[in-house]
Amino acid sequence: MKISRISVWAVSLPLSKPYWLSGGRLKFEEIDSTFVRLETDTGLVGWGEGCPWGHTYLPAHGSGLRAALGLLAPALIGRDPRALDDINRLMDVTLPGHPYAKSPLDIACWDLLGKASGQPLWRLLGAEAAAPVDINSSISTGSPEEMIADIRTASELGYRTHSAKIGGSDFAADIERIEAISRTLPEGEQVTFDVNRAWTPGVALQVLNAVGARDWFEQPCETLDQCAVVAAQVPQPIMLDECLHTFQDHLDAWRRNACQGVKVKPNRVGGLTKARQIRDFGVSVGWQMHIEDTGGSAFADTAALHLAASTPEVNRLASWLCHAHLSRDPVPDQGGRNRNGLVQLSETPGVGLNPDPGLLGDPVAVYGGE
Repeated sequence: MKISRISVWAVSLPLSKPYWLSGGRLKFEEIDSTFVRLETDTGLVGWGEGCPWGHTYLPAHGSGLRAALGLLAPALIGRDPRALDDINRLMDVTLPGHPYAKSPLDIACWDLLGKASGQPLWRLLGAEAAAPVDINSSISTGSPEEMIADIRTASELGYRTHSAKIGGSDFAADIERIEAISRTLPEGEQVTFDVNRAWTPGVALQVLNAVGARDWFEQPCETLDQCAVVAAQVPQPIMLDECLHTFQDHLDAWRRNACQGVKVKPNRVGGLTKARQIRDFGVSVGWQMHIEDTGGSAFADTAALHLAASTPEVNRLASWLCHAHLSRDPVPDQGGRNRNGLVQLSETPGVGLNPDPGLLGDPVAVYGGE
């Protein structure tokens, strides 16, 4: 099997309502996603999606991803997509760094491997059966009353784990949010307080040593070094997210004892091949992990859910579904869908979705196939 043609689509995904992060510092109303379709000389087709969320979130953006594909895609023409390690080594030689740009190509190769072998990705990723994956809600920054109301609405929809976005210059307001949510959280439910890098170490120490909550606190500060300083001086478990882009970053976090858990996002670290390496490392050191993607449609969500569904329960925390926040999903009624706070993946080979090119519009680039 050889890759014969690679088509690329740029797809704007509008959010159903504005999404605020980092204590209101970052606002998003739509996200920029990229779909790729890999055609082969056997007639099999594989799909991938890369969505770095927005250009103000991390040093990654949709137009940069598509520019990188102009270098990466031609290098893959004529290659066997099932040779995943070779594909990834070739991409790293062709374009060092830029892991987020490689993720849709890697995921499309996994999709082809699954289809060629007749296996769902969760089985290829190591599981005998696909575990049902808990899904967490995402609670945007607001007043304590607004956030509590959003958590109650999510609870009525079946969510039992919540990600509450906090963080800002007014740390007294964050203390108020944390204490109010902790007092009113329904019995049997959990919350992670997601700071999204908004605090300086000094503010983080003041807040976390003032509150009674012993829940997860996610990415309290900008850098790994800053988070390590905080983790050494607070009683809460620390989850790292935005400062982790490579396997080396995860290794450094473990060496620094900077966290007790991490978020593993295939789109950010270079795709499923490298996300699997990070997942396996996390299992070996006893981390707990939210395995989900940075953003995108139900396709990106489902690809990440395959990795989550193949992860041991003791290491697996709830996953997030970006497509639940979209007002338009280009792969409607397919893939991993929330059912009362859970997703159960099927036996469908590959990722298990086949996007309709008619819903994506015209390709912005096509490589090979002349």
